[in-house]
Amino acid sequence: MTESPQVPAGFELARTTDVFDERTVPAGLLRAHRVADGVWGRLVVHRGTVRFVFEDEAERPITAATGDAVVIPPGRLHHVELDATSRFAVEFYRLPSSPQDEAESSGLS
Repeated sequence: MTESPQVPAGFELARTTDVFDERTVPAGLLRAHRVADGVWGRLVVHRGTVRFVFEDEAERPITAATGDAVVIPPGRLHHVELDATSRFAVEFYRLPSSPQDEAESSGLS
């Protein structure tokens, strides 16, 4: 897997989702959505493979396997595609002074 960008220095882990599989993944993650402004995401694959697609580079999907992570910049449209064995979670990072009362991702609602 090609190395993706890194979460910027100074950002701290604010929250981690439950671990999702093909039965529990929120439908919004399977269609185009974005991480909120000021928030960075990091998809972490626990098992199987997840195909991660940035909508502006749909012809170049990222295949992430067990142990891989994909960093997601704020505001960039993307979606995920799972195989039958996929298990993954999403971590959300913010600056320590950022408010946490808004949703981190449009795909989780």
